[in-house]
Order: sequence, then structure tokens, then C-alpha cells
Amino acid sequence: MKRRVVVTGGSAVSALGNEWPDIFKSLKAGKNCIRYMEEWEKYPEMNTRLAAPVDFTMPDYPRKKIRGLGRVGQLALVCADRALANAGIRADDPELKNGRCGVAYGSSMGSIESLLDFYSMLVLNDVKKITATTYIKAMPQTCAANLGVFFGLTGRIITTNTACTSGSQAIGFAYEAIRQGVQDMMIAGGAEELSAMDAAVFDTLFAASTKNDSPGKTPAAYDKNRDGLVVGEGAGAMILEEYEHAQKRGAHIIAEVVGFATNTDGTHITQPNRATQGIVMKLALEDAGLNPAAIGYVNAHGTATDTGDIAESWATADVFQRPVPVSTLKSYIGHTLGACGAIEAWVAINMMKEKWFCPNLNLTEIDPACGPLDYITGSGREIDAEYIMSNNFAFGGINTSLVFRNIP
Repeated sequence: MKRRVVVTGGSAVSALGNEWPDIFKSLKAGKNCIRYMEEWEKYPEMNTRLAAPVDFTMPDYPRKKIRGLGRVGQLALVCADRALANAGIRADDPELKNGRCGVAYGSSMGSIESLLDFYSMLVLNDVKKITATTYIKAMPQTCAANLGVFFGLTGRIITTNTACTSGSQAIGFAYEAIRQGVQDMMIAGGAEELSAMDAAVFDTLFAASTKNDSPGKTPAAYDKNRDGLVVGEGAGAMILEEYEHAQKRGAHIIAEVVGFATNTDGTHITQPNRATQGIVMKLALEDAGLNPAAIGYVNAHGTATDTGDIAESWATADVFQRPVPVSTLKSYIGHTLGACGAIEAWVAINMMKEKWFCPNLNLTEIDPACGPLDYITGSGREIDAEYIMSNNFAFGGINTSLVFRNIP
């Protein structure tokens, strides 16, 4: 018998804010967090100068417990710590250490600064920067492994390093671990630190926005005049629990995870596939036992790239066969890469609780090449939704879809 999985806590570290009331206020105000990065002017051959950095200060944790953390790990730790507190779980709770609690967490890669230290060795023949923690900060599994050590977790560890689906895959795999009975509780999410290198990746593909003189007007997902994505940074985390376990400890249940699916396109590393994106949504609905008509809102990936917007919007239209309401958080905080799936899912759940969903910023003229959906604009939309879907699509042709149920 499949067990029910619920969300009992969560948090985000984002350019919009960290606590939900602050994030909600920023969303209602239509706050665009994109800014011109003067520090990137030293890269004259890179066209974009835009990003959405986070104003972040590391709390005063014991140095011994955080010395293996680069910035991406720090973002992940602070977010996970707040998520546990939000769920009413102390960091020293014995339940975190009984083998029935694990972590599923991901990022596109480890901390960039530590990778540069290896560069110094291999290119400049300088080994002075290599320390006992250099690899720990740089390794792909740095977030999941460090969270496990910091909180003393002895359960399952799942590390998802699948670019833009890292956060959503982590939530999905955590959900499956609990549903199948191998864990009772999981810390799940994703993080990403800001790097000019990330911007350069999309710049070389002509997929980065170059509206350097008007940061507030980009990104513009689904808009006819969009010119590409903007990178951001941050972290998102959720505490998932088995339903009876949560009830037994008197937890406040926020929402229920009822469906998850992930698949791959099998066609191209960077070009999305409409057909397989549609399949992953159908599989998530099948996992949830729902018809498309039950979904009241779709939290779209919405990168503001031509190929991405068109493929995703048509895949969504193919599945729902109606103009389902959609919007993307990337129009506020940019593309947070490995963090986006977790941040967006957490924000979407909270919007579901508020019965209000944010509009797509900078969407003034819908691209006729995009699918026929209900693209939320203006001041947002009041929707009383019992079920919502959150989708992400990544380089490598990796697709994820999550379905959440509102718990009053």
C-alpha cells in the first residue's frame, strides 16, 4: 500500500525574500529583482550583464560544522535549517538521527571558487590554495552531503545534479522514498550560487537576455519580444513526511505531494522536446490519479527562451486541452538553475494556500508561436485550487512534473 506524503515545512533563500510573508509582499508588488552586474564588465566578450543576486549573510554556525561549505552549500544549509524550524523540528531532534530521515538535495555543480583553486594547481602549478576542504566545497554532492553531516542524518541520501531539475527531482525522489516506506521524513530541495560562468553558458547559446539598459523589463517569458533568460541564485527546501508520522507528532500539514514523474527526451542535450515534456505531465497526473481538469494552476518553467517557451507551452496545451492558468517565477528572480524547482514549488504551494497566483512579469504581447494557455498577467489571479502542478525542464533533456494538493 502506497503511503501518503505531506509537506510540513519549507523555506526559500531568494532575491524576493526569505520568509513567505516577505516573498508574498514582493510578488503582490510585482517586484523584478534583476539588476545590472557592474562586476561583470571585466568580461568584454560576454554580452549579458544581468543577474538576480541574493543579499545573503551566513549565520554564526559553529565553524567546525560549516568549514566544508562553499556559497552553494551555505545557501542550502540556511534554507534547510529554516525549513526544519518551519516544520517545528529542532536541529537536535533524535528523529533526524534514527535512520528514518534522509536528505534529497541537488545543485548544478559545487562551489565555483573551489573549482578555481584546482585551476590554480593545474594551470598555474600553484597548490597553495588546495586545502582539506577544497574538494568538499566543489564536489557535486556538496549540498546533500553537508546537510547530512550538519544535522546528523543517518537515513538515505539522494543527490540530484540535473541542472534545472535538481530541486524538483530531489522533491520527487524524496516523495517516492517516503511513499515506498523506506523513509518517514526527508529534507528535500536545491540550491545554486551565482556565477558569471553560468551567464556565459547561456550567452554562448544566444539564450541570455541582453537588455542591459533596462533590467526591469526582462526576462519576459512567453512574450513576443523576449530576448532570453537571466540567471539568479538561491535555495529552496521542503520537509516531507509520511502522513501518519506527521499527524503523530502534531505537525501542521501544509500540502500533500500526490504526483511526481521524471523522464528524458532522448533527442538533444539543449533543445527541449514537446512530446516528452507532455508525457512527463501525463505521468505525474497518472501517479496522482487525476484528470487534467483537476489542476487549477500550473507553475511553468518559463525560461523566456524561444525554444523553451514554445515547446513547454505547447506541451502543456497538449496535455490540458484548455487554457489552464500558468505563470513563471523566473520573471521575478531569474533562472536559479539547480534551485529553481525547489523555490518555485515552495512558492507555488504558498500561493495555493493564499488562493492567489502571481502574474507573468513583462508579458505584454503573447507570442503567437506559443501554445493557447491562460497566461496570468496584471495584478495576478485569485484561484481556489485544490490541485496545482509545478514543472521544470533541464539541459540533458531532463523533465520533471510535481502535483500538490491543498490541505485546508
